[in-house]
Amino acid sequence: MSGHSKWSTIKHKKGAADAKRGQLFTKLSREIMIAAKQGDPNPDLNFRLRLAVDNAKSLNMPKDNIERAISKGSGVGSDSVTLEEITYEAYGPGGIGIIIQTLTDNKNRTAAEVRSQITRSGGNLAGSGSVSWNFEQKGIINIKVIKGDEEEVALEIVDNGAEDFEIEDKSIHVTVPYEKFSEIKSNIETIEGIEITEADLALVPNSTTMLNDKDGTQTLKLIDTLEELDDVSKVFSNADFSDKSISDFTN
Repeated sequence: MSGHSKWSTIKHKKGAADAKRGQLFTKLSREIMIAAKQGDPNPDLNFRLRLAVDNAKSLNMPKDNIERAISKGSGVGSDSVTLEEITYEAYGPGGIGIIIQTLTDNKNRTAAEVRSQITRSGGNLAGSGSVSWNFEQKGIINIKVIKGDEEEVALEIVDNGAEDFEIEDKSIHVTVPYEKFSEIKSNIETIEGIEITEADLALVPNSTTMLNDKDGTQTLKLIDTLEELDDVSKVFSNADFSDKSISDFTN
């Protein structure tokens, strides 16, 4: 399972996904705004915006909030805002690589907040390229199988161009090539008996590092803390975690 999908599963077990819905809507709004700013404000003509809107809808974000975020990002109206995408690279506990993607209207504030959390965990910020060389951009699609056999559904997804998949209970975590993400997602949507619960772009590590129990738990806490920062949109790492680390973090 990719690091991003595994972290999503761990968060679900911890129950963190629904803990701060207001903050979640803020992050979703920012992603919609930056996508609208960089491309067409029509989701049908802007794949990144369509992904952001679909994810917002799946998390029950009100329609008015979505439309307001698109207007702000595309510069329509008096309440338009300017956001900047900044990516930080860092080394965390056990020397694992971490990539922190942010959307901010104040890069000095964001840099200070990210640096503070990394330093507290015993890590340090790294130069551009120090960590990212080990990551590739992929499409991640999480699927819930409502009707049918998971193995058969997974094989059908592979026939549609998926690179890899992992089955867990009634869920399938799928990795697809970045350049074919839109096409493959559209094909998967036609498969009967399934529901796409998440579809997003992610940085997937080419190689991972298994952390000891202590470093693993500390890293999970660090990623969780980073994601709680208002300006942080996504966090990726090449860490792999023991069952005990996950248990200590989620309980």
